[in-house]
Amino acid sequence: MTGTDQDYAPLSVETLGARLGGIETITRIVGSDSAAWQVKEVGDGNLNLVFIVKGSAGTVIVKQALPYVRLVGDSWPLPLKRAYYEYNALIRQAKRDPGTVPEVYHFDETQAIIVMAFLTPHIILRHSLMAGTRHDGLAGVLGRFCARTLFRGSPLSMDAARRKADIALFAESVELCDITETLVFSDPYFDAERNHHTPGLDALVARLRADVDLKVGAHQMKERFLTRAETMLHGDLHTGSIMVTADETKVIDPEFALYGPMGFDIGMLLGNFWMAYFAQPGHGNDADYQEWILGVIAEIWDTFTTEFSHLWRTERTGILFEASLFEDQGDGLGAEQALANKLQEIWQDTLGFAGVEMIRRTLSLAHIAENDSIEDEALRAQCEGRGLRLGRQLVVNRNGMDSIAVVNDLARIIAREK
Repeated sequence: MTGTDQDYAPLSVETLGARLGGIETITRIVGSDSAAWQVKEVGDGNLNLVFIVKGSAGTVIVKQALPYVRLVGDSWPLPLKRAYYEYNALIRQAKRDPGTVPEVYHFDETQAIIVMAFLTPHIILRHSLMAGTRHDGLAGVLGRFCARTLFRGSPLSMDAARRKADIALFAESVELCDITETLVFSDPYFDAERNHHTPGLDALVARLRADVDLKVGAHQMKERFLTRAETMLHGDLHTGSIMVTADETKVIDPEFALYGPMGFDIGMLLGNFWMAYFAQPGHGNDADYQEWILGVIAEIWDTFTTEFSHLWRTERTGILFEASLFEDQGDGLGAEQALANKLQEIWQDTLGFAGVEMIRRTLSLAHIAENDSIEDEALRAQCEGRGLRLGRQLVVNRNGMDSIAVVNDLARIIAREK
């Protein structure tokens, strides 16, 4: 489907109505009088333009990729095709876990535009965590989303032809993968040009960058990211790509989608929750709320393992660990052993990727609002330093931690340290 212009041009508040007002799938939802649409640019991310478009009939979100990294400017070009990958990820996620991602109404590949459902009264989860707000059902939705999308996008569920076609489609997202490979796994461990950190962390940062065990561990995780095309990943799953109300949770922004190891998405997600846990003193939230965050972390992992196990036993119809080799031969015990081995592998990867995420979100280009918004620089350094210490433990000692309770206890110990 193409738009009104054959050549790409960025949208603006002034031009959006005229550009999109002739598309029936949009006017049916927003209203036919595009001149009367109320358009507001709300993009606060690192890459894209995002507009809220309200008309007489309803409201939509219009997201358009820019040909560069918005956070940096046109000195860092990016291909517009990332909107194509986001669209394809969204429609797959919608099938694999219905109701957890916004509905897509219109996609224009030439203009790199996705028009989707406007989520209201949802807010970004990061902001909610800073405000000390609790959300019913949050952990359950996120745990099931990870289990369902990771399992159903893997060879445990997919046949060979469909899987190979999908891998080929997402394999062309070279530039976005390069951002992850560089900013997440390499830049934090030396004085890279785009790095920045709170000055009070200088001594700790110097120690981490001289830490051979940490650097080896981080690149072991990078090797897994580069070489294990297990399933379609969201690719950037964190508390800034989740929108919430008091009792509803939605996952957004999968433009970094790629094929990679199962532990990557859930590791990034848990890493961001652990950082939010350490950041709470900077937002005046009490110890009870910190404990609620740790409870969410534990419930996400427990829900993930429960749902993944259920899918293993009921939907394992792909080309890996076929039932014909196990259950059909009366070997249910063998299938359970393979499941336990798989969950242990995902667990260790989850910890390693969580640790890498915590380190990069403190030392590399893109940080988290929970820390950046702490005005007291000494307090910010204290919160970030605790996250760095846990991150280092997760990367280096990921094979020696046998439960989520052990990691949460370690987080509590670190949180009490000066």
